[in-house]
Amino acid sequence: MVDYPIRTEGLTKVYDGVKAVDSLDLSVDKGQVFGFLGPNGSGKTTTIGMMVGLIEPTAGKCFINGMDVVRNPMEVKRVTGYLPDGVGFYSGLTARQNLKYFAKLYEMKDADARISELLEYVGLGGVEKPAGTFSRGMKQRLGLAQALLNDPEVIFLDEPTNGLDPQGVIRFREIVKEQVKEGRTIFFSSHILEEVQHVCSTIGILLNGRLIALGTPDEIRRSRDRSAVRIRVKVSGAMPHLSDPRIIEASYSDGSASIKASADIRDDISRELIREGLAIRELAIEEETLEDVFLETVYGGA
Repeated sequence: MVDYPIRTEGLTKVYDGVKAVDSLDLSVDKGQVFGFLGPNGSGKTTTIGMMVGLIEPTAGKCFINGMDVVRNPMEVKRVTGYLPDGVGFYSGLTARQNLKYFAKLYEMKDADARISELLEYVGLGGVEKPAGTFSRGMKQRLGLAQALLNDPEVIFLDEPTNGLDPQGVIRFREIVKEQVKEGRTIFFSSHILEEVQHVCSTIGILLNGRLIALGTPDEIRRSRDRSAVRIRVKVSGAMPHLSDPRIIEASYSDGSASIKASADIRDDISRELIREGLAIRELAIEEETLEDVFLETVYGGA
């Protein structure tokens, strides 16, 4: 049986008696873009560090393409690419020279064509100034090129859109989709929920080192107890304050309201507004965003 590209068993890291990552069991399918979410300090970067072989686990194991990361570090590095958060380069070297240095570490022969291809691919073709003069976004682009340098089967991206301008973010999304079409597996950690929603089909939410939710956004929504309904209302004219006792909270503007209620009270809202002589322009359940899912799962809706 072919193993998962990424799999962990009881993966644990303890620092000074505190579990930064606590018994993580996770499997990621081939060709999947897996979004790894969690608040600052939840253990995301430590988890990735163990997955790419930079941090030794206190307990448990991580496997890349069936290979134990601790027992087979060089073999694992040959099939993985990694873009860390806050990626750094030799400041006095150009983008091309930096990639040539890393190509030597990978023992790549005749790497010039591959480097030229990647620099064009990430939007740095023709840039010859030292990397120390690069903007944060340019460093992210170079970091992505480095992560792809050895033509990896599994790619780890930690906060990859930090510092990118809107055009760079769009190009990043395109690159992720292109890499997946070529059969690669991508593990994508970010605090930018919009980016995760754009590129990831499956997400895991980490809190205090433990995986507290796993699945597609829709699966995570369905798995949670929904004790409240959010309703969007728009009318022609001034929006009155509604009187239904099942309204938990509401925010009003001139012609609209956003309501949190203990039940679906759209029919009652409609009747109340009609009694007020108002024409209803919109009355609908508000769909949860990934941000709603994240906040309610991690902070209980705070």
